[in-house]
This record gives sequence, C-alpha cells and structure tokens, in this order.
Amino acid sequence: MIKRVLALGLALLVIIALMGCGANKRQIIELTLSTEDAEAILAAAGIRLPDPATAPGANSTIVWYSWYDDFHAYSEGEVVNTGYFTFKNFYGCEIDWVECTWDERFTRVAALVLGGTPPDFYNGETENFPYYAIHNVFQPINDYIDLDDPLWDGISDYMRKYFSLGDDVYLLCTDLFFGSVMAYNRRVIEDYGFDDPAELFYDGEWTWDAFEEMAMDFSDEELDQYALDGWFYAGAFQRASGAPIVTYDLETEKFVSNMDDPRLERANDFLYNLNKNGCIFPWFNNGYQVRNQGASSAADYGDGLKEGQLLFSTGGPYFFTGPVDEISMEYADVTAGELMFVPIPRDPQGDGINYVESDPAGYSIIQDAPNPEGVALLAMCDRFKVIDPTVISIDKLQKIEKYLWTDEMLEMYDYCVEMANNSDSVILAYDAAGFGGNLYSTIDTIEKNGMQLNTSTWAQIKEANSDMLQYYLDDINAEIEGLLS
Repeated sequence: MIKRVLALGLALLVIIALMGCGANKRQIIELTLSTEDAEAILAAAGIRLPDPATAPGANSTIVWYSWYDDFHAYSEGEVVNTGYFTFKNFYGCEIDWVECTWDERFTRVAALVLGGTPPDFYNGETENFPYYAIHNVFQPINDYIDLDDPLWDGISDYMRKYFSLGDDVYLLCTDLFFGSVMAYNRRVIEDYGFDDPAELFYDGEWTWDAFEEMAMDFSDEELDQYALDGWFYAGAFQRASGAPIVTYDLETEKFVSNMDDPRLERANDFLYNLNKNGCIFPWFNNGYQVRNQGASSAADYGDGLKEGQLLFSTGGPYFFTGPVDEISMEYADVTAGELMFVPIPRDPQGDGINYVESDPAGYSIIQDAPNPEGVALLAMCDRFKVIDPTVISIDKLQKIEKYLWTDEMLEMYDYCVEMANNSDSVILAYDAAGFGGNLYSTIDTIEKNGMQLNTSTWAQIKEANSDMLQYYLDDINAEIEGLLS
C-alpha cells in the first residue's frame, strides 16, 4: 500500500513532459595532478579504502544528474576533483552526466524514474528532504553504506539525525561545509575607512551593528551604491540569528515553526531597517534579480564589488572557485589580494555565538538507480579526501595554485569549515523547496520578505503566515508519521 501511495506521489511531481537534457555539452578538458601527488593519493587510498578487486561498484560507470558537472573540468582554471580522481584511477570507474536545467531538476528526474530510465545520483541538497524522500524520488542509502564504518565517524550521526525517516537515511553526506558568507573588496573597504570585516570577526566584533554602520555610511541610492546584494541574504541573516523559519525537533521528531522566536523577529527587523534605508539592492524594482544578473557567471553573485557600487555580496564558497580572470573582473583583483570573505555577522543581542549554516556535501541516490553501489563507492572516495591528510594538503595546494587564494582566505575558509562542523555553532536549515507544495510556498514567502523594498513588519508577516505555516507543518508531520506507522 505504501509503495502504491509513493508511486502516486511521484507521478504528481511530473507536471509537464520534459524532453532533452538542458544546455549543450561543453568540451571536457583532462586536467592532471603531478606524478608525485597522484601516487601519494593512490597509496593513501590503498590504506583507507576497500580493495578494488572486491569493492562493489568497482570498474563501472555511474550516471550523474544535475544542472552542473562537479567532476569533469571544462577549463584550465579549474582544479582536479580528488574524490573523482580516486574513483576513476583507483577503482577504474567513470561518471556520465545527464544535464538538466535548474528549473526542471525535480520534474525531469521524476519523469525519468517513472519512465524506467533513472540516473544513479543527484547532488545531496537539503532541498531533497523530506518531500522528495517521502514521494519516492530518492531512496535510502542504508543498503549501500555501512554508517558504522570508521570512514563515516563524525558525520554518520548527522545523517541519522537530520535526514532519516525511521531507520532509513536519505542523504549520503560526505562532508559539512559552511553556507552563505559575505564577499567584499578590501580596496573598497579601505577607501571608505572601514575596519576590515575579517579582523572584526576574529576580534569578536563582527555584528549586525558593525555591518549596519558600514551599510548606512556606504549606501547612496542616487549613486546606485548599495551595501548588500546577492542571493540568499535574507535566509542567511535569519539563520545567523540561530533561528531559521523551520527546524527539526530531535526530541519530538517533528518539524516545528520558529515564528514566535524573538531571534527570528530581530533578524527580520534588521533586514526591514536595511531595506527602508536603501542599503539593499532593490530586488523589488529589478524583477527580483541581483544586479546585472547573467552578464557573466560571476555577475550572478557579486556585480558591483569591483567598481565600488556594492559593499558585500552573499553566497556560498563557490564564490571563489572559478577562473581567476573572471573573478578578478567581477569581484576584486585576486592577484592584488583585494578579494576576501567573512561569515554573516552575528546578532549583537544574541548569545555571542556566530551561528553558521551547515551545508551538507554529498549525494542522493535516485529511486531505482541502476548502480547504487557505484554511487556509494564514489561517496567513500569523497569521504576519504576529507579525512586523509595527504589529499587535504593537495586540495589546499590546488586552491593556492589555481585560484590564487591568499593565506587569509585559506585561514578563513578553514575556520568556517570548522564552525560548520561544530555542534555548538551549527544551524541546519532545511531548504524551503525540500518541503514541497504549499509548505514550500509559505516558507519561501516568509523568507523572501526580507528581500523587498516593500518589506513587511514581523507582526504583519506573522499575522499573514503563522497559522498557514503551522497547518502545512502539521500535514507533513502527519504524512511522515503515517509512512512510519
């Protein structure tokens, strides 16, 4: 009965018939490591990973489904993916890419599953859970990974706590990264006489008050200057308060609303004031798009930093993992050490903790995947590169040589990763899309309020959305309970 219900839920996801595979494929470039580094990785793999002669999934091909390719290189400026390197060279495996667009990512994979031609795996996002686990788009990982193996120490409990239905775990998490950070141009910061945000952070003084003071001094709508732009900043500040809109209560094993939490109210008030004082690039008047969206791949996130029209841009660590010439053109001169980033500032009225979004890295195994064992083997290779000192040092060297990261950037990156793995500072924020349907729309409406010039007060937001949010949370909690009973 449950299987029939799940199949029906999957069918409902297929809203339109999706043909083709997204954009045209680009030419793959074969990047190589030095002989010394390659031999060091393979030698270490022989100690930590299963024997290639007996490992399930060895000498096979797995099919990656996504709007981007995280494994192959398409320009000389990219780094070698050392997890994929191990997967390919130690186990004789390969990865094929089925490309989709971002907008069709769930509807198309649902169509492929129903059509009997599912790919093997998809990127492990918080938006994959719980809706797409409940509705049979992704399958449990338990049969393919031994979470009690020492390889998964330090992360297996995280998977079980936050991405499981009963005993079934649905996200194959290989690492924890930090979510949104704030990129800035050090030259612009210096020109305006501001203290370096990174130094303020290390001194414990990087707060909403410190940011707001800079924002008010810098922003000038007549000059088209704004203190903040980029994707995700509303949710980033909400989570930095320590209270995202919805969290998972480990004691009750239910998703709960934080609409009555004063921390979330303070975050909204902070964004409300920034919007009213013209400190945020006017999404509302720009069709809800960042400045100059699409002019280049970097323009989606930080256009204006280079020219001093933008003070900070929010986004993930992928900010700085691209061709140096492109990053330098859009953000700041990397070769001159102008580019830097810092975590989202903390609430000065909070408990003193810099809360950091914990962003899982890993994979979801697609329902009826032909080669789930191969996906599990790739995940082992990715986990290996996170915990093995040899591969860690090689990946760090690649950031220096290919991305020209400075010591300050490397230090901040490592510090943010450390915070994202520290249970005292971690905020796990389920992506609104991971709840599907009406609940997704409700959470998305609340979060995006902070991105509008006509932003509402918190009292108005609560009045318009709190009851509806709780109603849909009750629905999904009941649906999960029904599946497990």
